[in-house]
Amino acid sequence: MTDTTNKASNYNVWNGSATVSNVRFMTVTAMLSGLAFVLMFFDFSIPFIIPGFVKMDLSELPALIAAFAMGPVSGVLVCLIKNLLHLTISSTGGIGELCNFVLGAAFVLPAGLVYKFKKTKKTAIIGALIGAIAMALISFPMNLFVTYPVYQQLYFGGSVEPIIGMYQAILPSVSKLWECLVIFNMPFSFVKGLLSVLITLLIYKPLSPILHGRQ
Repeated sequence: MTDTTNKASNYNVWNGSATVSNVRFMTVTAMLSGLAFVLMFFDFSIPFIIPGFVKMDLSELPALIAAFAMGPVSGVLVCLIKNLLHLTISSTGGIGELCNFVLGAAFVLPAGLVYKFKKTKKTAIIGALIGAIAMALISFPMNLFVTYPVYQQLYFGGSVEPIIGMYQAILPSVSKLWECLVIFNMPFSFVKGLLSVLITLLIYKPLSPILHGRQ
């Protein structure tokens, strides 16, 4: 009888702990998704560095925090939810949101996986750097074969020349779209990732107890 009671008690404790953990996962993911959505509105251009239609924002920052605090799945969900929310006000036919999701997921997924393997500051930095590199690399085929072709049709009558012209205003020697992406967009995506990494390293430690329910 005692054995049975103990087993039932242990099961209830375990089940209760799992429920609390699931609720925290959903709550933190939802909260950080909302923050990421809000941060999408605070985008800005960087004149003389990259054409104005390519914007810098910090909406991957909450997703990276989610990947570290709740795991890589949470980070990817934040990327997904913020873009689903942004679809309601999209001016890009959804292609901007698709690109943002793919690049964001490419960033936070490896970062979260590496950190999950061993939770130290060193692995957090390594994982985040791998993620930033992955985001930069994936930005090339994503922009070349998906995003820019759609933009060409939506805004420039199918012509790529106006897009290249915006890059040539900064660097006249570029003449091909792939050159523009390699010289401008890939480094830009990498720096964008690094910025989120730096801020995360500064704020994650004081936020961690709150996110994990220890305060």
